[in-house]
Amino acid sequence: MFITREDDEQIIPILKEAEAGLPVKELCRKYNISDVTFYTWRKKYGGLEVSEARRLKALEEENARLKKLLAESMLDTEALKAALNRKCWPSGTSARRCAPCCRRRRYPSAKPVHSSGYPAQPCVISLSVLQKIAS
Repeated sequence: MFITREDDEQIIPILKEAEAGLPVKELCRKYNISDVTFYTWRKKYGGLEVSEARRLKALEEENARLKKLLAESMLDTEALKAALNRKCWPSGTSARRCAPCCRRRRYPSAKPVHSSGYPAQPCVISLSVLQKIAS
């Protein structure tokens, strides 16, 4: 009998046979599995019913999906923090390569201006501007 990794419905009856008193070596030979596989299954599914094993599998899948979403969210947060902390124009940056927030607020009259035409202090990109740029 060929057993797939995903088929909990086949694993549970094998474990029930072992609980009924069949020797593990005989079960492993009958179902063509190794001793290690049997003991791994017993550790994971021992004492479970088929419905409980399905629920366990569904919960594991949901947990993996949520972990992935959390990791992506943390990456997005880190990228936004890094972008917020950088200056939008390093020295020597041309007007074409400057961030959109600098082009919109170019030459504010209240701030001193370099000979390049940029404000003396570089602006820091705000979160709302980053979200507009990203979309």
